Amino acid sequence: MPTAPKIGLLKGLGLTLKTALTPATTQQYPHVKPDLPPRTRGVIALMEENCTVCFQCARECPDWCIYIDSHKLTVPPKEPGGRSRTRNQLDRFAIDFALCMYCGICVEVCPFDALFWSPEFEYSEHRIADLTHEMDQLREWMDTVPPPPPLEVGAAMPKEVQDGQRAAAKAVEEAAEAARAAAEAAAQAEAAAQPAAEPAPDFDQETYDRLLAEGKSERVAKAKAKKAAAKQRSAAGGQPGGSASPQADDGGSGSPQAGAQAAAAAEPAAEPAPEFDQETYDRLLAEGKSERVAAAKAKAAAAKRRRQASEGSEGDQ
Repeated sequence: MPTAPKIGLLKGLGLTLKTALTPATTQQYPHVKPDLPPRTRGVIALMEENCTVCFQCARECPDWCIYIDSHKLTVPPKEPGGRSRTRNQLDRFAIDFALCMYCGICVEVCPFDALFWSPEFEYSEHRIADLTHEMDQLREWMDTVPPPPPLEVGAAMPKEVQDGQRAAAKAVEEAAEAARAAAEAAAQAEAAAQPAAEPAPDFDQETYDRLLAEGKSERVAKAKAKKAAAKQRSAAGGQPGGSASPQADDGGSGSPQAGAQAAAAAEPAAEPAPEFDQETYDRLLAEGKSERVAAAKAKAAAAKRRRQASEGSEGDQ
């Protein structure tokens, strides 16, 4: 008698029928690109600007699939009188992906971040010798390198970023210091270019205006105005309350010396010797001298004249 079908056969036929009716999930590569996981290890890309030809990657590679050639380059000094330096110039950087086992040791040991993982995987060739990719191809793969993942919360910034931030802050401080110095220099130049300050408070403006109206020179008017202000200050300080001195109350009936003093006080005061030779000052300015030099020499000329005048008066006595 024929045996009844087994349950296992029925389960297998049911699974076959279910699979036959389910739509296929096959990706139609190469028309449909696969969705790769992040940080996929495809090929190794090179940023030759960061490479210092230290040969660290070639020495650590367990398959010896990295080939590097370079030559010495003399760099001129940055400042006059400095010493020239020598550095390695990269000529060739190639990776034989027929030997590479994608361990990533070269990427890890590179001290200057010149090697990166790229998710690119379409680099097959018809000949095995063509799997040795040179520097230009490795540089093109840098365009496919994804950006680094964000730092974790509380993680320290990379040393390179910290150095860059410190350098930028220092450059900003130097620029601000230079701007401050330029502003101070401009303020000093503006102050030097401003005209001479107005007469000090110890200056009798009324006397100055009256003498100018009488036709006196500015130098004489300034000297007499200063003397009048000094006389007013001494009178106010020596006679508090405005009281007259006892000698003034004598009515003029004092000794002959008091009469002589009264007569001398009644005579007009002699013109004080000038402290500033205006003629010398103007002449030096016309010759192109600076204001400081002209003022100093004008004061020296006035002092010389006063000394000569005092020597002549002593000789007359």
